Amino acid sequence: MKIEAIHLRAPDADDVHEVDCAQAVEGKGLEGDRYFFGDGARPGLALTLIEGDVVRGADLAPGSTRRQLTVSGTGLNELVGKTFRVGSVECRGVMLCEPCLHLQELTRPGIIKELVHRAGLNADILTDGSISVGDEVVAL
Repeated sequence: MKIEAIHLRAPDADDVHEVDCAQAVEGKGLEGDRYFFGDGARPGLALTLIEGDVVRGADLAPGSTRRQLTVSGTGLNELVGKTFRVGSVECRGVMLCEPCLHLQELTRPGIIKELVHRAGLNADILTDGSISVGDEVVAL
């Protein structure tokens, strides 16, 4: 798998913007993102990933799933409970990132059922580093 896109939301805005690179901070999240937790993220809230084919298959716009990293290829679900690297950043898959009512309100009716067990991965960030478009996602 490789990083196709990085989407962040500014702390004071709800709109999503695409970036080429993001700085990951151990235990806190991605700098500049609305969900950067200065006091430390709860387990699984520091980083979210989704497979690009799932986004396209659901006919959703890039970034509309509100996941930070979109990856090419498959296998995100297999990373639950495992350590993996994204670029120079070591992460740990915590749980599936299931779709919610808020996502349905922002997109369309029926998206929850369509994306159950396919809406991505919630992960912890274990080391500081940078994540860039094109970086490999590799299980350790």
